[in-house]
Amino acid sequence: MRSTFFNIRALVVIGLLSSCVKLKEDPRSFLTSDQFYKTAEDAVAAVNAIYYSLNNDKPEGQHQMYGSLLNTAMDMASDDLTSGPGTPNPNVRSLAILTHSSTNIRVEQMWQQHYIAVNKANAALQRIPDMNINGELKNRLLGEALFLRALFYFNLVRLYGDVPLLLKDQTTLSIDELQVPRTPKEKVYEQIINDLTAAAGHFREGGTGEVGRATEGAAKSLLAKVYLTIRQWDKAVQWSEEVINGPYGYDLLEDYSHVFLPAYKNSREHIFSAQFKGFAQSQGHASTRRAIFSGIPGLVGSYGDQVQFYTNGSDKFFSVYKLYSANDKRKAVTFVTSFRSPSNGKLYGQLNDPALAGDSTPFFNKYWDPGAVAATNESSANTSILRFAEILLIHAEAENELNGPTVKAYASYNRVRRRAGLAPLEALTKDQFRDSLYLDRRLELVYEFQRWFDLIRQTGSEATGVGPEGRGTLVVNLKKAGKTNAAPRHYLYPIPYLEIQRNPSLTQNPGWE
Repeated sequence: MRSTFFNIRALVVIGLLSSCVKLKEDPRSFLTSDQFYKTAEDAVAAVNAIYYSLNNDKPEGQHQMYGSLLNTAMDMASDDLTSGPGTPNPNVRSLAILTHSSTNIRVEQMWQQHYIAVNKANAALQRIPDMNINGELKNRLLGEALFLRALFYFNLVRLYGDVPLLLKDQTTLSIDELQVPRTPKEKVYEQIINDLTAAAGHFREGGTGEVGRATEGAAKSLLAKVYLTIRQWDKAVQWSEEVINGPYGYDLLEDYSHVFLPAYKNSREHIFSAQFKGFAQSQGHASTRRAIFSGIPGLVGSYGDQVQFYTNGSDKFFSVYKLYSANDKRKAVTFVTSFRSPSNGKLYGQLNDPALAGDSTPFFNKYWDPGAVAATNESSANTSILRFAEILLIHAEAENELNGPTVKAYASYNRVRRRAGLAPLEALTKDQFRDSLYLDRRLELVYEFQRWFDLIRQTGSEATGVGPEGRGTLVVNLKKAGKTNAAPRHYLYPIPYLEIQRNPSLTQNPGWE
């Protein structure tokens, strides 16, 4: 099921411009904020426009934020993916091998799209409080806008570090007010936490809300993830337990494949997702085609997203695919090893190399839509941003870091393992529990825009290697996977060159000068 509000393109876009964003403006197409924000319908439309940033509100020629754009930054640059033969774009290929610079168009687009979305949230938060509309509706809309602003800033601070913290509708500010420097990341995280805490209080207690919209449970879930990221283990335990033990009805789906199939989206495991709907105003999930092998009769695939192959011992074609045990039910859902042509019924994609007997090329499969075989760019599969399996893993990880592998830590972790068909774990040391959980987190969430941030925050044990200055294992793991250009500077993306030109108050991240 899908909420109808996602099928309606907002006709009014409020406050799209930041000082760092240059967009085409057509005054005939827009209402001013004074003409807008009059009725309850206006307020709903303004918040709907923020949601639209997740999947399709983008400048012409750009990619969906929670489609291939963040896939490029958070997956393709990691040790799980690389650019396949269907990726001719030099900006994408350079990100995949970590030779990108501050002039990379994708790096700029991530910044641009997030600040466009932030400003739409700012505009709604600035004006809805003064509107004469139903109080419960007003509270809900404010909670949604706060949640979304927090999500966008959470991405920005993890991607770029210190970033300008803009909390007012930028169309109401002077040029001087817009020329702001970067805000220390600690202050940005403080605002994210404040927004999420306030958001949780705006929703009807225990309410599930409309399908596809943010809820109290989503706000608390994101709080748990934020606290995990900044290593405040006690708070991560507290908020994840409020979600696990709360009145929201979240649970794991019994069948792992149902987590991703469009027929089961927005069900009890899905806490918050970017909503996609094929054959409806270009709202299909564009990443689907990128994972499909090209040249198959009757099936359009560009094969732009390819697993990262690397040497592991004598195996020259090792990849994340081979990290799954034989009985792990997630393997056959996450990957396929061939595609059947809808035209001639033949299988395509298998390697015919005698040196690789019994081996095959794995293709990512999480956004496949059985109802869009004839038009693979029109997949209705959602992108999960927060799902219950991750909350269980957050709880287990934070509890282990705080108190060691306790009964509570095992209980949450083993729920995820049992669903995968794996035996429950017991009698591990703290380091063993951590390393095992990191692996299962990778296998559970692969191709869901998580790996890059996990490599940055996860420190690992002596066995897995620790990054420079106690930071995460990003450089260590990327080099192991054959991405030899990995360096300490990659813990942050560069501030886009054009943004610094537009706003001289901005400074560049270390190593990108």
